[in-house]
Amino acid sequence: MTRFSFSIAATDGKARTGTLSMQRGDIRTPAFMPVGTAATVKAMKPEAVRATGADIILGNTYHLMLRPGAERVAKLGGLHRFMNWDRPILTDSGGYQVMSLSDLSKVTDDGVTFKSHLDGSRHHLTPERSIEVQRLLDSDIVMQFDELVRPDVSADKQREAMDRSIAWARRSRDEFDRGGEHAQRAAIFGIQQGVLDEKLRKESADALIDIGFDGYAVGGLAVGEGHEAMLGCLDFAPGQLPADRPRYLMGVGKPDDLVEAVARGIDMFDCVLPTRSGRTGQAFTRTGPINIRNARFAEDQSPLDPECACPTCGTYTRAYVHHLVRSGEILGAMLMTEHNLSFYQALMADMRSAIADSRFAAFRKHFLDKYRAG
Repeated sequence: MTRFSFSIAATDGKARTGTLSMQRGDIRTPAFMPVGTAATVKAMKPEAVRATGADIILGNTYHLMLRPGAERVAKLGGLHRFMNWDRPILTDSGGYQVMSLSDLSKVTDDGVTFKSHLDGSRHHLTPERSIEVQRLLDSDIVMQFDELVRPDVSADKQREAMDRSIAWARRSRDEFDRGGEHAQRAAIFGIQQGVLDEKLRKESADALIDIGFDGYAVGGLAVGEGHEAMLGCLDFAPGQLPADRPRYLMGVGKPDDLVEAVARGIDMFDCVLPTRSGRTGQAFTRTGPINIRNARFAEDQSPLDPECACPTCGTYTRAYVHHLVRSGEILGAMLMTEHNLSFYQALMADMRSAIADSRFAAFRKHFLDKYRAG
């Protein structure tokens, strides 16, 4: 099988459906990647994650380099063998964690020096080290190391972070290409930055295209800018990236965010929301999210979502799941997470079918009207 290829089977407006092919398997797009931060999608066995329809998952460079350590994972046969997931894995670069832990870190042109949130130990993460860690994990899709900033920072800070991300993109690409056998079977994506500024985004995209990547991510969103501002950026940002390469929106999002982003040309997503919400009692349904902890579900004998075909909805009632979650039982988190991931994967499958059948606009309106009305 080819190292990496992306084919678009159909388009409907800006929405696209296709296949990203890699040695460890095909990824159907639009695709949602469950987040396996520390070599696990929380509350789920890998085979259960696959059963929801997931073709690929995400692993986290920052967390895995701290614990159990990238060198240890490599010694144990790589991340796939370590966690028993034989399909593609995308690893993020650690850039988001550096931003979210900004009180513990210092950024220079060379890289980032930070204190571990686990034990206070000091670490230095550079583009070269980020790529090395991802290589040790045996990632299938490697992300460049980047710097992202929140939208409320000054214009000077926005440009500085964008320029630094471009410089780090070149260093990331060079280090990836030095990866020998790993580089021959993996892919590397560049990350567009520029916050909400169309000119900065275009400058970033042009520089990344000049360097050359297998795919391109829209980074720096879902960090506090708000839903409408995010969609405003997505009205132009994906179109600045190559149409023949996959476009990945990092860290997004809610079900209605996914539909709106696909309508604007995005192919890939990741987000902790379905798993985190499952553990805290929020279930996603076709008529909007529900808080299963609410007393009104205590004697409700319907499934979490009557339109859902997942094992949880086919077996258990809202009343039972309500009892589990309110009681703090582990099974409650497991069932809620299974349902939420299944809901997300079913949504992606529905969008793929709607695009292929040239009815995406009608699907989008029907889904959003029903979801938001609930």
